[in-house]
Amino acid sequence: MAAARSPAARTRGPAAAGPTYLDALSLLSEVADELVVGSVRDTHVAWADRVGGVVRRATGGASVVPDRIHRGIATAVYAGVSAGLRATSAGLDKAAATGVGPRLEDGPRGRFVSSAVNGLIGDRLVRERPQMAIPMAVRSGGRDVPLDALAEAFPDATGRIVVFLHGLCENESYWGYGRERTGTTYGEALAARGRTPVFLRANTGLGLRENGVALSALLQRLVDGWPVAVQEVALVGHSLGGLVVRAAGAVATAEERPWTDRVTEVVTLGTPHLGAPIAWGIGHGSRGLGMLPETAAFGRILDWRSLGVHDLVAGLAEDVPPLPHARYRLVAATLTRSQRHPVGHVVGDLLVRPRSAYGRDRRGRTLFPGGEVLHLGRADHFDLLNHPEVHRAMERWLP
Repeated sequence: MAAARSPAARTRGPAAAGPTYLDALSLLSEVADELVVGSVRDTHVAWADRVGGVVRRATGGASVVPDRIHRGIATAVYAGVSAGLRATSAGLDKAAATGVGPRLEDGPRGRFVSSAVNGLIGDRLVRERPQMAIPMAVRSGGRDVPLDALAEAFPDATGRIVVFLHGLCENESYWGYGRERTGTTYGEALAARGRTPVFLRANTGLGLRENGVALSALLQRLVDGWPVAVQEVALVGHSLGGLVVRAAGAVATAEERPWTDRVTEVVTLGTPHLGAPIAWGIGHGSRGLGMLPETAAFGRILDWRSLGVHDLVAGLAEDVPPLPHARYRLVAATLTRSQRHPVGHVVGDLLVRPRSAYGRDRRGRTLFPGGEVLHLGRADHFDLLNHPEVHRAMERWLP
């Protein structure tokens, strides 16, 4: 992305609060210029130089003039396309700043796009397009809930809260995935047992520790402003959300009664506590592609990944200890019935392997002494969001 945005992109009046589809189209134009056009141009030039060098050696330098003509034409064409995309992006920014057009937040498709983009480049959005960056917030009905209006949003609030945090590129609506299979969701089942589910949304492109600080601050305000006295807090995190939950628990606070004192249960669903192979593979792939000029542009595309994706390479290790008074429930899934099956052992749930989801390294050391583990066979990463076996387990964990 460009280092600085136009004044129209940086400044928004009250009538233009929140991103619109024009903001998304402006970002798309910018990405098309930097990634698509830039990658094609650089790859074209690299291959032309490679082939041209071979031809020049074969012809004794007779092809120098045609090479220069070809490079000049190619440069002009790419420059024209790039200028057009930049002009389009700037024009869309100016139009979006007036507040015209539908908001991304007004429908589920727009919220899906916003969450996905934030997961992929959310750290850049904070710096360069803050109007598109998702703030950490309590959610209800597809909207942020002001923390001074909790009584209105939760009229049936109980003293036993269950906080749900989604994974990378997701939002709070993902907790309804697979509802048609079970007839209910984790939140609905918990509410029927007298607990109050609270769903959060986060910018998953931010670093784990930055999101951990934001979550800790939000949970403290949530507990302090809850309509009734909070007796227990349970935390449920899917994938990256489980890492953010852990990071939040390790944030030091000067509060006399910190929210962490009320945490009794932590449930992580397919969380890569020791890292995810796919994130590791992306990092190595970008470095490998960058070794040759002909493929370096594709390596730069992979390098666009956010800090949130970077942090999935290693997960969170011993320097982020578990809360000493909380019980940890660690759920893993594999595509195979048995987690000992070679395929299940290698690919896990397609994104996370069982050992990482349990926080156990190859030497048998564990991040969660005394933690209870649950394996789901023939399930993928997103089946964990609403699974019959997890429902049954939660009846024991969160009665």
